[in-house]
Amino acid sequence: MHNEILRSREYIHRLKKAIYEQYGIDAAEIAPAERGYYGETWKVRADSDFFLKMDYLSFHQKKFQQSLSVIEYLCGNGIDFVGKVIKTRKNKLYSNFDTAVIGLFEWIDGKNVETDQTKSTEYQMLCKIYQLTKPGLEIPSAVFSDNAAAHFYRQWETLKSAPKTDANDAVLAVLERFNEDIFHCASRLSYIAGLCRQDENTFYLTHGDAGGNFFIGDGRNYILDWDEVMYAPPERDAWVMGCYDWARNLFNDTLKANHIPYKLQPERLAFYCYHMYFFYLAEFLTVHPISDQSRRIRDYFENGWIKSRIQFADTVS
Repeated sequence: MHNEILRSREYIHRLKKAIYEQYGIDAAEIAPAERGYYGETWKVRADSDFFLKMDYLSFHQKKFQQSLSVIEYLCGNGIDFVGKVIKTRKNKLYSNFDTAVIGLFEWIDGKNVETDQTKSTEYQMLCKIYQLTKPGLEIPSAVFSDNAAAHFYRQWETLKSAPKTDANDAVLAVLERFNEDIFHCASRLSYIAGLCRQDENTFYLTHGDAGGNFFIGDGRNYILDWDEVMYAPPERDAWVMGCYDWARNLFNDTLKANHIPYKLQPERLAFYCYHMYFFYLAEFLTVHPISDQSRRIRDYFENGWIKSRIQFADTVS
């Protein structure tokens, strides 16, 4: 969502005051920082620069809080590319402002530059995370189910009974237009999930969207935004490029080179293609009441990047 709601001077003044009270940082300026999908993001300028993330969405706040403890764990074990959390005066990893959960980080002056050429570095970095997997972290574990499709269909029904607006009508028209494709993916998700449930072993710490959060700054590489960190198979990180032979081979070779005893499984890659198809649709509908997502949903179906992933998943039997 970024900072799509224009904030008043009074709001910024209160935010500066809260940052000082909770972190002891005297902010000279707070400016929008267009990073991340959830919540508000700000660049805090003081003696040093900081990245401030504010999560107002109640359904997502627990994940955000949990992710901060994982970042702290990774940093404590030598990982220097996930961002560093700034603790409060009371040594907490997060604080609160109005109804938002706040996370404050060291500022990284970089850009998201994901390309095919960055995949080798990205996969190497992910392997360093996999090597630090340990049980007991308070984060979710992946489940092979068709819950993502069921959740989306419930949202679709809710939208049908929502107040009639041009934005709602536009979303409903697009969903009806692609109804057969959606039904196909739901059926395949249910089938593939059943195959995956026959073996639910070998989970690691996974990011979920490492490529979308691969940053380069000051000659260094970073994987940021660990909000969706989860115990899951590596396919959760590999699926988005898994439709390409070269990417699957590169991922497997990188696992082997880092002594991680795992090889990508086609049915798990297919599961994440279908699962994430519905995950993104559900995210769009969740945010839609706050910010019109009709164009984004139309582009999702029409622009093609998800189609190649589904076409690959359809080859798995």
